[in-house]
Amino acid sequence: MAQKTGTDDAPLKLTDPPPGKQRTLVATERMGKYFPVQKGLFGERQVLRAVDSVSLRVRRGETLGLVGESGCGKSTLGRCILRLVEPTYGRVVYDGRDILPLSSSEMRPLRRKMQIIFQDPYSSLNPRMTVRQIVGEAIQIHKLAASKKDEEEMVADLLQKVGLRREHMGRYPHEFSGGQRQRIGIARALAVKPEFIVCDEPISALDVSIQAQIVNLLLDLQDELGVAFLFISHDLKVVEHVSHRVCVMYLGRIVEQGGVEELYGAPLHPYTRALLSAVPVADPEKKRLRILLEGDVPSPIDPPGGCSFHPRCNRALRGTCEKEEPPLAEVRQGSGHKVACWNPHTE
Repeated sequence: MAQKTGTDDAPLKLTDPPPGKQRTLVATERMGKYFPVQKGLFGERQVLRAVDSVSLRVRRGETLGLVGESGCGKSTLGRCILRLVEPTYGRVVYDGRDILPLSSSEMRPLRRKMQIIFQDPYSSLNPRMTVRQIVGEAIQIHKLAASKKDEEEMVADLLQKVGLRREHMGRYPHEFSGGQRQRIGIARALAVKPEFIVCDEPISALDVSIQAQIVNLLLDLQDELGVAFLFISHDLKVVEHVSHRVCVMYLGRIVEQGGVEELYGAPLHPYTRALLSAVPVADPEKKRLRILLEGDVPSPIDPPGGCSFHPRCNRALRGTCEKEEPPLAEVRQGSGHKVACWNPHTE
């Protein structure tokens, strides 16, 4: 699926998912998450709309990229899908089954199939546990090994898969670099042989020199194991290289989604165009017009009416955009390229 185009430090480019892996594995249907907020001790109780009526799907064996500014609800969305945070409304469907009504005991078998790689490799690993204990914990919980010896062999095999050695099992997290810690986190996620992994900004806390190595590791593992990824990031260049499809999120909502080539080649939403205009270009001959957004991101506690982007949009239609919320719909039927905008860039 992924073809290497250079050294381990060079980003890879993905092709389409393999035949037979087009079936939807994970989907959300108009899912939302609201958090109660209170101003002061005796202040008014308000609601923060972190995720607001989001529908998306991830196919088997594919990577769906999720991009947007900090605070737009990307990480909350990922955690709601895994039920690490309980959604306020909507549905989360895993392999055709709505998982929100399931009890904790009913969810346990599904926990094996859905895992997460956290953003910060420094805080996501227990400093008092050895690598052997960290990676082997889930194997014990789900009783995947017949004996301690089998478990140890499974841990050693997982460490080898992520580029570490067997002798690393007895060490503690503080003895490793940031990139090595993230490899341990990836091994932990793979320990229960999941089908779907939420990658929550997995490289943002790492040195630039290490980021490409971790990205390439994830692509190699996907190629080998067929796992599906929801890849959350604010780095649009990385998302372009790792994803088959991309969703753009703004103030808790999906404002555009589509295949990588369509979305990056001909973005429809003004917000997407502004984000892409800020991506650095290596070739100085290729000059790009920088689009500066006016004003600040509105508060999710008090979002604007109509289209949430209209106060910062230079294409807003007076009398429409501030009153009516645009649906997420295809501009060209059958294209799969959807946008939530009353005046998209279609020229």
